[in-house]
Amino acid sequence: MRGVDTRIQEIRHRIFREVARMAYHTEWPVDKRIEALPYKIIPGEVGNFRNDVFLERAIVGERLRLAMGLPYRSAAEHAPLSDNIEAADRAETYYTPPLINVIKFACNGCTEKRVLVTEGCQGCLAHPCVEVCPKDAIKLDRYNGRSVIDQEKCIKCGRCADVCAYNAIITQERPCAAACGMDAIRTDANGKAEIDYDKCVSCGMCLVNCPFGAIADKSQIFQVIRAIQSGERVYAAVAPAFVGQFGPKVTPGKLRAAMKQLGFADVFEVAIGADLCAAQEADDFLREVPEELPFMGTSCCPAWSVMAKKLFPDHANCISMALTPMTLTARLIKHEHPNAKVVFIGPCAAKKLEAMRKSVRSEVDFVLTFEEMAGIFDAKHVDLATIEEDPNGVNDASADGRNFAVAGGVAQAVVNIIKERYPDREVKVTSAEGLRECYQMLKDAVAGKYPGYLLEGMACPGGCVAGAGTMQPIKKSQAMVGIYAKQAGHKIASQTEHIKELDKLVD
Repeated sequence: MRGVDTRIQEIRHRIFREVARMAYHTEWPVDKRIEALPYKIIPGEVGNFRNDVFLERAIVGERLRLAMGLPYRSAAEHAPLSDNIEAADRAETYYTPPLINVIKFACNGCTEKRVLVTEGCQGCLAHPCVEVCPKDAIKLDRYNGRSVIDQEKCIKCGRCADVCAYNAIITQERPCAAACGMDAIRTDANGKAEIDYDKCVSCGMCLVNCPFGAIADKSQIFQVIRAIQSGERVYAAVAPAFVGQFGPKVTPGKLRAAMKQLGFADVFEVAIGADLCAAQEADDFLREVPEELPFMGTSCCPAWSVMAKKLFPDHANCISMALTPMTLTARLIKHEHPNAKVVFIGPCAAKKLEAMRKSVRSEVDFVLTFEEMAGIFDAKHVDLATIEEDPNGVNDASADGRNFAVAGGVAQAVVNIIKERYPDREVKVTSAEGLRECYQMLKDAVAGKYPGYLLEGMACPGGCVAGAGTMQPIKKSQAMVGIYAKQAGHKIASQTEHIKELDKLVD
């Protein structure tokens, strides 16, 4: 639902804005403020989004806790919202799993899957739906002339829907489960959705596809602001998908100026790290495929790489060991500024999962999404569209590095480096978008369908521009990233100045 201003987006924005305000106003007692916020966000005696104003406030309360990096509590818990609130001032709060949570009393308890006959049924003479049903689950109601499905017999195969000339039969699936490429959403004893964390890779697709806004992830908004206030030198590493996320008039120079106004020491494009990642993956591919590995998968999407390693452990070594653009950019920043704190700002919920790894924590101190960052700007009344540009707002990143944000861009960047070095070398590529497609691609590769190939996996359909923390329509974002990429001073990742630093960063 990116690009559509729904009530869910509205309430999420309010939550992020109010958490940021709590962090900025150090004179406010945080424990008292968080108790009062549900009444500020949902005022009056009538619900704004649901029928029950008390239920709305309870849901807002849990959203506030998650946005503070605190644990979600069930409806059975009676502790105040401010329970353990002092933990929000500790950096390790963020790293408490689980990252993505189902707020059970916000969940609609949707049916997992069912086939329904709608009012569009014309009671036609042919009634092919009846004829094709393998379980004799469809009958004609002679009273109203429409088909009726016996849900006890129905096996949800969908054949009836396929043959209906009027498209009058539909298959409904629980939206969060349908969006989950890991089949990690199941139904609990009360009919509510729950997440199997052994399967979940934190891609966030369930979060953005739940029409009831019942799924939320933890945030570090509060911790980032407090780090800046404490005098830390906090640097922003902004993912390539940022283009257009904060509005069509917000240029890279304006974004940099706005970030500095908030107190960030400086802003780096993660496209720089993407260039380094492409170079490292090109080296790995040339060295290992096909002599040591039958194929190689890209490494930059953490949800894809974790999925691959979970479901195909015997081929985990076939996923590139190259450091991700986020980690490489953070290392570059800390190489130049040893006492820096680094905030990755991007489109991705799974980057929060990546930053929880012990091997990455020392590099990346905080992770925010674009959506969370918008809440911070709003809290400080920063008008990005009218702010004066920072003239130093462009980093030395290549067009290929900036195109990491769109599906196909990662593999193309690697191929272009290899072609530059070895013009006659053929590099076969296949790619997949969405974890279900990624699974099938990897399954085919393991079966021998892609010998010597470079495999690009993207957990989000469309690429990083479709991540759970984005705000703009996906096609529009892809187009804007492409325009910005063409403005780069270099086409190929290996042509940038920062490539010289790669050996220092990967030792």
